[in-house]
Amino acid sequence: MTVQIFTTGGTIDKVYYDAKSEYEVGEPQIVAILDEAGVTIDYDVTRLLRKDSLDLTDEDRALIQEQVRESPCDQVLITHGTDTMVETARALQDIPGKTIVLVGSLAPARFKASDAEFNIGFALAAVQTLPPGVYVAMNGRVFDPDSVEKNRDANRFEIA
Repeated sequence: MTVQIFTTGGTIDKVYYDAKSEYEVGEPQIVAILDEAGVTIDYDVTRLLRKDSLDLTDEDRALIQEQVRESPCDQVLITHGTDTMVETARALQDIPGKTIVLVGSLAPARFKASDAEFNIGFALAAVQTLPPGVYVAMNGRVFDPDSVEKNRDANRFEIA
């Protein structure tokens, strides 16, 4: 079994440059995180996009959908910005026979106090054990895209 990993950008990959919080979406951090954790499963990483999720377009979601559909892998993990993660998850729900898990972080992976490493490890376990379907894995929970929302005030995902 090989897990296909698609990266799309988002906070997990952000690089901040100054005190004014100027940033850009940098290189995907998931490879370094998996290497440092000593992950031994087979995985393939494909960088699809390098965008903040608020900047994703319908064309971007169509690209993600196409790549997931065409992947020979039945387990697909997608790193994604948290602001529109649920919207993208819902766009993938018509893909049968695959376990698709979207994950991100509320703080950049490069930050010492980031949830990125935990979220990625949790999502990697989820994609290997859940039945086919589309899921959002955040804050130590697995959510159905039709019943989850990001609570921006509390900075977490919750059942809608």
